[in-house]
Amino acid sequence: MRVKDGSRVGSLRVVADESSLVSRSGSVLVCELAARLGVESELSRGLRHLFGRRPLHDPGRVLVDLATVLIGGGDCVSDLGVLAGQPDLFGAVASQSTATRLLHALGERELDAIREARRRARERAWRLGGRPGTVTLDFDAQLLECHTEKEGAGPHRKGGFGFHPLHCFVDETGEHLAGLLRPGNAGANTAADHVVVLDAALAQLPAEFRDRDGDEPAAILARSDSAGATHAFAAALRAQKIRFSLGYPVDERVGQAAVALPRRAWKRALDGEGDPRRGAWVAELTGRVDLSAWPEGTRLIVRKERPHPGAQLRFTDLDGHRFQCFITDQDGKEIALLERRHRFHARVEDRIQESQELGLGRLPFQSLAPNKAWFELALLAQDLLAWLRQLALSGELKLAKPKRLRGRLLHIAGRITRSGRQRTLHLPDAWPWANELLAALARLRALETPA
Repeated sequence: MRVKDGSRVGSLRVVADESSLVSRSGSVLVCELAARLGVESELSRGLRHLFGRRPLHDPGRVLVDLATVLIGGGDCVSDLGVLAGQPDLFGAVASQSTATRLLHALGERELDAIREARRRARERAWRLGGRPGTVTLDFDAQLLECHTEKEGAGPHRKGGFGFHPLHCFVDETGEHLAGLLRPGNAGANTAADHVVVLDAALAQLPAEFRDRDGDEPAAILARSDSAGATHAFAAALRAQKIRFSLGYPVDERVGQAAVALPRRAWKRALDGEGDPRRGAWVAELTGRVDLSAWPEGTRLIVRKERPHPGAQLRFTDLDGHRFQCFITDQDGKEIALLERRHRFHARVEDRIQESQELGLGRLPFQSLAPNKAWFELALLAQDLLAWLRQLALSGELKLAKPKRLRGRLLHIAGRITRSGRQRTLHLPDAWPWANELLAALARLRALETPA
């Protein structure tokens, strides 16, 4: 009797005898994008003071390679070996020790140079077609767990140990404008930290949005959950002529005011597509709750809805409905539209999850200084991925998350051939997304080269 082993590959013979095969062929998109936006050259210019003579591995090139690794799924410096093992595709890549020494050498002056390089690249990306129609700044924090006692970490409110960074994203594009690496015990509603991140985020925007001194500066909306609803943060936004939409806690006085509203005061809420949503209503509480401590023109808007099956009501939820509030200084009578736009702040959770997939899932060093450098590197990686979506991808891939992009584009295998001085990367013709990769590369190469 013969027993089958049930293997899907059966008697497939596997040997390692080819020399021109490469993996991660699609990662050349990231390298090409960085070159077209001048990221590598800007980083090199900003960090050249670190070396007395020209180094073997240019620092700008090393940082772009590290960002490429993060976009490809790496989470530590040693993952750089994936690129180093394929010189036919990625050229000469720095060793792990060289890249580690560079990250340890980056102080505040160098981190400022990296931020300036990102700002210049963002200006160029927006000029080439990545500029959003509106600009919405989303603020939120996350918890980064540490399994060792790293410098600068601390215990956090959920009983763990690590960091509690505060972030600012552009909602429309997914760009990671700024972040502040804080210990785990940093307060979620610390106004001073929100103001620091706000200033850093504004410094990242192109000049037309960065200049807030004119009579009518470019429109910007800042959103946050209730952690950002502090008087100091609202005042800082008003000083910068930025509209705000901030979550507001539902306490007893707010709950009583909401329940006391007449039925005619409630308007049907809107769903994500802008259509009326059953079982959800919005109303305005301005004038029924004291808002005198907030900037002039602040409005309080409340939403009530029937909780979904299985949801547990909180003690602040009255009359069998769940209540949520936010304050805003936006104009307009259509409060359902204002509430719908505020509710889109929930997308910041997707941005944070993406940042964890792009290097912030763990901080690889024990010392705080190189971890701060790694933090800035993760911001660069998320920016590059956002610009790649905006400038090169189309269809469903324009909205794809990192995991899907890796499986469909970035990790595709290929073969490199040479004829004279010409190298050619051959992709599998049966790969379903080969044409999308070719089209994305063509779009990048059609962009004007930096001066």
